[in-house]
Amino acid sequence: MDQALQTYIEESRGLLEEMEGILLRLESEPQEEETVNAMFRAAHTIKGSAGLFGLDAIVAFTHVVENALDEVREGALAVNGELVELLLKCCDHIGLLITVVAEAGETLDAEQAAAGEAIAAALRSLLGGAAAADAMPAVHEARLAASGGGLLEGDYWHLSLVFGREVLKNGMDPISFIRYLSTIGDIVSLRIDDSELPELNAIDPESCYLSFSIEFKSEADKKTIEDVFEFVREDCKLRIFPPPSHLAAFVDRLEHASGNTDMLGQLLIEAGILTGHELEDALAAQESMAAAGGGAKPPIGEVLVNEGVVQKEVMDVALEKQRQIRDHKAQEAKFIRVSAEKLDELINLVGELVIAGAGASLLAQRSGDAALHESTSVVSGLVEEIRDGALKLRMVEIGETFNRFQRVVRDVSKELGKDIGLEIGGAETELDKTVVEKIGDPLMHLVRNAMDHGIEPAAARAAAGKPAKGSLRLNAYHDSGSIVIEVADDGGGLKKERILKKAIERGIVSPGQSLSDNEIYNLVFEAGFSTADQVTNLSGRGVGMDVVKRNIQALRGSVDIESAEGRGTTVRIRLPLTLAIIDGFLVGVGKSAFVVPLDMVLE
Repeated sequence: MDQALQTYIEESRGLLEEMEGILLRLESEPQEEETVNAMFRAAHTIKGSAGLFGLDAIVAFTHVVENALDEVREGALAVNGELVELLLKCCDHIGLLITVVAEAGETLDAEQAAAGEAIAAALRSLLGGAAAADAMPAVHEARLAASGGGLLEGDYWHLSLVFGREVLKNGMDPISFIRYLSTIGDIVSLRIDDSELPELNAIDPESCYLSFSIEFKSEADKKTIEDVFEFVREDCKLRIFPPPSHLAAFVDRLEHASGNTDMLGQLLIEAGILTGHELEDALAAQESMAAAGGGAKPPIGEVLVNEGVVQKEVMDVALEKQRQIRDHKAQEAKFIRVSAEKLDELINLVGELVIAGAGASLLAQRSGDAALHESTSVVSGLVEEIRDGALKLRMVEIGETFNRFQRVVRDVSKELGKDIGLEIGGAETELDKTVVEKIGDPLMHLVRNAMDHGIEPAAARAAAGKPAKGSLRLNAYHDSGSIVIEVADDGGGLKKERILKKAIERGIVSPGQSLSDNEIYNLVFEAGFSTADQVTNLSGRGVGMDVVKRNIQALRGSVDIESAEGRGTTVRIRLPLTLAIIDGFLVGVGKSAFVVPLDMVLE
């Protein structure tokens, strides 16, 4: 897969997670303008970048989402539970479309495509009908046309042309340029302004006093139209205003700009909105204003809008694009993407360096050379620091994994008819990237299990004197060179007698066998073990907890349970900080030494 496309896929998934987090916050917190703007920018970036790769399905669907978010920004659409639910489904569908791209570009099956269209249709209905979500919003075009003032009549180019007074003396015929203009399109109307014409006795027959206002229909771009007047460009004042239909296209071009430059003028030129001559004129006007105003230059964007060269709506989009490009460049300067394979290779080489350093230290010690021994000690210390630094490169915060459960808790709570809140602690705790990637599934099962079996319905909680809203907590912290992850709930707790009875029935425990509380609780990790009276969509089949334990053990970790009946349960997972270092057991056989992985040694 193309590296640029792979980067887009990774960034888009991150943006979708950001959107999901914002939506979940909007559901419970007052709406803030910047929060909605951040979500709009995320959707806008996904759509714009998809356009660069020709991913039309993502562009079309995300455009509908963008329209809805734009209405929220404008205050025309209120944020409520229905909208949040719908936008979360939109995030899921965009994620599905991105997954399709990641998996060699296979198309959606009919059922998935129909589901996506149903979501888009529901969003359109909230916007007041399908017309509100057409490929290029009519509201955009209306605003853009209005921003051009009364100059734009019909879907035509409008040219304001004032020839220099000396144009005839320079051997140029103004009418010939207007005739040449008609070769690249149709002149719909031509109005002559003779307000500068002096009295008859004061007329200079070799001076040009007339100016022209032209409505022009053509498929040509702005640069091509300007080139018609190339030979008199320095001798005339030319203003070219695009048709209203072109303005929406200009906005679209800006949104899909490559991002190679963050210079505002260059962005507008690349999008065909501005010509080089117009930019030069605006820069000259900027200098004049600075001289007249005491040295402070007005922003070039402000000059272009005030001079009527670029419409305000288009300029707003251009400034937003400029900000995105600069933010992206700042982010690139702060972070460097490195493949996991390269990091693994570096860590392996550092491991070999540690071994070589240890061998050199041993030889120096045996040699009795104090200076050599001191030098190798310094080198060994530096090698240890390099090793620690290399291992830190693989460390990532667990907060990103924890935050994904906000959506899970929300959806499962609704499915179960329970009111459950999620608290997150220790989000900044770091551990190996591989561990983070593999811990997601075990945590998912523990969270679902706690919500289904652990936390009681509101009525039962009220009867027990508890708050109606249940609480689930994900927490992480470092402890003695390991990381501890806790999944805790304030539910009914595990019932020891019931677990023990079930274990005896299944032959897992012998009748009369004495077990500690901890041993009884850990019986839930036995294969096929369940105390549930009925099977639900979430749990109760006796599969899952044993898989949780196996997966954690595969990461060289351990899991145990602490519970108090009526007060709740805490599942505690202990994992190594990194999988790159393996504890070993040194064994000597004859004159040879061997290291056996410690988890392969039974006491």
